[in-house]
Amino acid sequence: MSMQGRGIAVPRETTTLADLLDRVLDKGLVVAGDISVSLANVELLTIRIRLLVCSIDKAEQIGLNWWRYDASLTKGDGNDQTAIGRLEKRIAELERELDRSRKPGR
Repeated sequence: MSMQGRGIAVPRETTTLADLLDRVLDKGLVVAGDISVSLANVELLTIRIRLLVCSIDKAEQIGLNWWRYDASLTKGDGNDQTAIGRLEKRIAELERELDRSRKPGR
């Protein structure tokens, strides 16, 4: 007697690409590996690969927020509101004040 004849239903669960992507971004995905190139038992090259795929919200939950302070990713128009941007602006102001105080006649 076949499985269908016994009345046993085997559920088929399908997952769409959108469901899979949502799950990966929500939970996160870590890929880690090492590649070593050796010649005659002498290690010539080692490449360590660490990849984390997750949403920005999840990254901030686990303490990753390097993009907020990366100068190549922050605004360059002088309106940078990150901590580093505010510090750089304050340093520039202090340097201008110092230059003014060094000029003769003051």
